[in-house]
Amino acid sequence: MDIVRQAFRLLEAVTGFAGRARRLYYAVVLLGHACPDCGGRLVMLGEGRCRCRACSHEFDPTASFQRCTACGGKLVLAVRRYRCRQCGQDVASRFLFDGLAFDVGYFRTKMAESRQRRQQQRERVRQMLAESRSPALETAPAELDSVPGLVAALNSLTAGAGEALSWQPQPGFDLQRYQSHLLAHTPDFPVRLARIPCLHEDGRKDLIGRFIAAVFLAHSGRIAIWQQGSDIMVTQHETHGEGQAVPGDLEGADGLAGPMGGVEA
Repeated sequence: MDIVRQAFRLLEAVTGFAGRARRLYYAVVLLGHACPDCGGRLVMLGEGRCRCRACSHEFDPTASFQRCTACGGKLVLAVRRYRCRQCGQDVASRFLFDGLAFDVGYFRTKMAESRQRRQQQRERVRQMLAESRSPALETAPAELDSVPGLVAALNSLTAGAGEALSWQPQPGFDLQRYQSHLLAHTPDFPVRLARIPCLHEDGRKDLIGRFIAAVFLAHSGRIAIWQQGSDIMVTQHETHGEGQAVPGDLEGADGLAGPMGGVEA
């Protein structure tokens, strides 16, 4: 026997029975009452709310039809329970099946007050932070002559300085050729840099050259490079993928075949 399936069937049957019992209960308690505006028939919408079928007037049947058992006074919904307006005694509603009626206006007011308190608290914190800020620091301009010998010392540090140093490749290293070689053999999926074919007979120097070219290409946004464990991974950049997989475009740059072809590193 499938106990789980039987349990779900039982739950469905109980839920359906409870719904029918609720509708029957509402029909019975509203049987002797009519709409106070037009005298039409009533239908229950939910806990604490009914509607007239004729004029669509919605109201609370407990507050309209039920009276206090002690003094006969009218009932009013106080948050989640009904209370007599005259004697203040709590009265159980005959128009509630298995739930509670909520004073919508009360909760709406409390939510608005809560939002207002939070807003006021944020404003107080913002004001406190603004008041706790230190004033702007005003400093006098630097006077190099105020320290004897400072100007001469600075001049001695910069005297004879040539142009800014730039990276110079070693003799025999063709950066442009390595870049064209990488662009021709880098696929649109991640691959180890060591799998790119060699251009130099010295595998170690060639790998260094490929790495330098990959760094320059990554800096210019033409390929993507990252480290995965002990391997350097490369792939075509998403914004520079057009035309990279067309054989023949870059074959003449290094004299080797297309992506991943030719000599193994």
